[in-house]
Amino acid sequence: MRACTRAIVTAMPNRTVIERGPKEKRSVAFSLDWPGWSRGAKTPELALETLETYRARYRPVASLAGMASEFDASGPLEIVEDRVGTGSVDFWGISFAPSSSEQGPMSDAALERGFTLVRACWTFFDGVAARVSPEMRKGPRGGGRDRDRIIRHTIRTESEDFARQVGLRIPEEAALTPDGLRHHRETYIEAMRAYNAGEGKRMRSWTLPFLIRHSAFHTLDHAWEMEDKDLSVPSQ
Repeated sequence: MRACTRAIVTAMPNRTVIERGPKEKRSVAFSLDWPGWSRGAKTPELALETLETYRARYRPVASLAGMASEFDASGPLEIVEDRVGTGSVDFWGISFAPSSSEQGPMSDAALERGFTLVRACWTFFDGVAARVSPEMRKGPRGGGRDRDRIIRHTIRTESEDFARQVGLRIPEEAALTPDGLRHHRETYIEAMRAYNAGEGKRMRSWTLPFLIRHSAFHTLDHAWEMEDKDLSVPSQ
């Protein structure tokens, strides 16, 4: 008679960073293991609570990346760093600086995992943009921007601002066409890969892990904004 064994799976904690504003007006909590999973609030405690409530909203991204099982098996949020960030935390409730864990070159495995999740964020964003109403529900975020203005802002900020950090320069609005957007995303990934290999001028205050996290966050933040303001869905 063969003995039966049962595998014991231990949930890995989600490494989480708390970043406080210098004037303590706002704080942000973000995951180091799942780029883009980041939320801000008035206090560190509220930021952590809000981050946890977005666990279910991040899951579709993990699923698009082929990592749903890994994400589902991940454990509770575990604070691995509590730090003071830049003034942008106080003003926006957004992290604008790398943590102590986001330094130096990335391993090949970490780099490719980051790229896979960034691509999933892009796919998720494109899917949301395709299904929400052109006119957005009015509210405090974005000053009442409609869908197309949110899309333009998200794409232009990444392609004309973030991508400059790794030496990528494109003409103004060049990424706003379908072909242009595909080309930007492909060249952005390759520029980040080359940067990790030591090519190009080094960033002054940003690091590559932060750039990946920030690109994922900015994409998801505006995707979730469109979902929250979608007029085709009844207001909660």
